Formats: sequence, C-alpha cells, structure tokens
Amino acid sequence: MGDGIMAYWDPPFVDEADHARLACLASLEMIERVGELREEIPELLGVRATPMEQCDLRIGIATGEAPVGSIGSDVMMSYTVMGDVVNLASRLEGTNKVYGTHNLVSEKTIAAVGTSLEAREIDGIVVAGQTRFEAVFEILGSRADVTPQQLVLRDKYLEGLSNYRNRRLDDALAAFNASLEARPDDGPARALIERIGSFKAEPPPNDWDGSLHIEK
Repeated sequence: MGDGIMAYWDPPFVDEADHARLACLASLEMIERVGELREEIPELLGVRATPMEQCDLRIGIATGEAPVGSIGSDVMMSYTVMGDVVNLASRLEGTNKVYGTHNLVSEKTIAAVGTSLEAREIDGIVVAGQTRFEAVFEILGSRADVTPQQLVLRDKYLEGLSNYRNRRLDDALAAFNASLEARPDDGPARALIERIGSFKAEPPPNDWDGSLHIEK
C-alpha cells in the first residue's frame, strides 16, 4: 500500500492461537533485516551514491475481531480485513515516531502472545479517532534470546513509567536516566525524559490519567 505493507493472520490460513505470536515474530525478523536491505538497495535501484541510513521501518500490531473477506465492488474486489483493529495497527505504526521505536503492539496482542516473547510496556496512549486508553508495548525479542542488557533496560524503564504515572517525576527521571545507561540511544526513555521536563514547566491537570493523546 504505497510504501507500506498491511499483513494479517487469520483462519483458515493460521490457527487463531498463533496469530499474535507469528505477527510479532515476523516484525522481529523484518527489523533484523533492515541492515541487509540498506546494503542491497543501492545496487537494486542503481543509486550507489545515495546514503541509505534513512532507510528504516516502523511496525504496528493490533489483535482483535475484524471483518474479513472479499471486499469491494463488482468491478474490483480484494480479500482483506477492515475495522477498528486495522485502524489501531495503523495508528501504532505511526506512533513509533513519537518514541523512536521500530515496533509498537497492542495490549491484546501481548496477552495473546503468552510467554514466548519478551516485551516492555512503553506508555499509555489514546490514538486519533478513539477515546479508549491503550497500553502499548515494544517487542524486545524471543524470551530465550533477550540479553541481560535488554532486561535491565526493561526493568528500569518500567520503574520510571510507574513513577511517572504516579506523578513522582523526580523518581521517574532518575529511573529513565538509569535505563539510558543500559541503552544510551533508547528512544522511549528519551521521549519520557523530555515530557517530564515539559511537565515540570507546566504540570498536567488534576484529572490526568497518565496517557498521551496522539492527535495526528
């Protein structure tokens, strides 16, 4: 779809119990292959003098019920999926820009994956066109493959997120800075540190629930 891809897992092609896990594994493999793609594109497109550092990708994954089937008119039809869950996946893909991440997945996806993959909660957001608070997660990798550094990053970040939601901003700032020691270029930690700085200048309202509203 333009410069994007929409992929979906559904019966009869894949058993329902495997939908979320296979989607997340596909995203991890795609992210791993970005480096290889950067090396191949100059030769494939004949643009050898063009820097490829900006060649990257963002992935959003959501799980839920959706109309599936041949949709369209008598002139043109395609087998596809539609509905709120498709829109949510699209919104999550774009929200990666806010956090500097490569993948963001919904809470329902994490619940469906089970224990085979390691993830960290990134934030609570309300995406454009919806009113419901959505906890979003980043898939770190297969549980057997995650590194001790990734686990430290996850734990310190979650400590910061908890303090942030409870308005303990100094404690949150300390925890997010500690997570940066595990990964200095971590986008989510940097995004939350910047947000805390703005809150110190202009505190959130009394009815703030800890969520970020994504309007675009």
